[in-house]
Amino acid sequence: MALHMQRAFDRLKRKVLSLSALVEESLQKSVKALEERDGALARRIIDADVETDQKEVEVEEECLKILALHQPVAIDLRFIIAAIKINNDLERIGDLAVNIAERAEYLATQKRPDEPFDFAAMADRARSMLRRALDALVNMDACLAREVCADDDEVDAMNRQMYDQVKDAIHRRPEKVDALIHILSASRHLERVADHATNIAEDVIYMIEGEIVRHRSEDYINRRATR
Repeated sequence: MALHMQRAFDRLKRKVLSLSALVEESLQKSVKALEERDGALARRIIDADVETDQKEVEVEEECLKILALHQPVAIDLRFIIAAIKINNDLERIGDLAVNIAERAEYLATQKRPDEPFDFAAMADRARSMLRRALDALVNMDACLAREVCADDDEVDAMNRQMYDQVKDAIHRRPEKVDALIHILSASRHLERVADHATNIAEDVIYMIEGEIVRHRSEDYINRRATR
């Protein structure tokens, strides 16, 4: 790869990682605002979303510039395609963090329910998936990307458990239904974060191996990992 093209790719990687760091921080703060019922923190997250949108535009522009100036082929072209798709997933994760913050802002005005709703474990798993998916991108590690894909089932299970817990709480405390629906919505947003992290991992596999796995079964993906 020519030196000027390598520099362009390195610059693109830095921009993607900068966006991912911002998105991860926003997600972490939104969950904190949710658990601590911190309306002021939630509002700051919502207002800061414009920075995420701007970085997403910068990554897209960098991808288009590389395509126009360098006309990459083979794995370099797959990297650009993956970066464009990953960029979109990161922006959507940022939107989901804002959605969680909006739920937190509302819940900060309500009396905390008697039932304990623990978002920490689901949030930690979703953030871990996101972080490892980006590590897989930087290190060109398809095995790590497959591990991220496998972890999605765990977050799905956590979301189903939260759904059952909220449904039970609604039956016992129907007067709290509005607040409980916001709690359920926050859980769903976290589950969607994990879905987008999985999308990123699948795009990393495509970038490295040239194979589209997003419609493949988990067993198929795991079998490929052992070859």
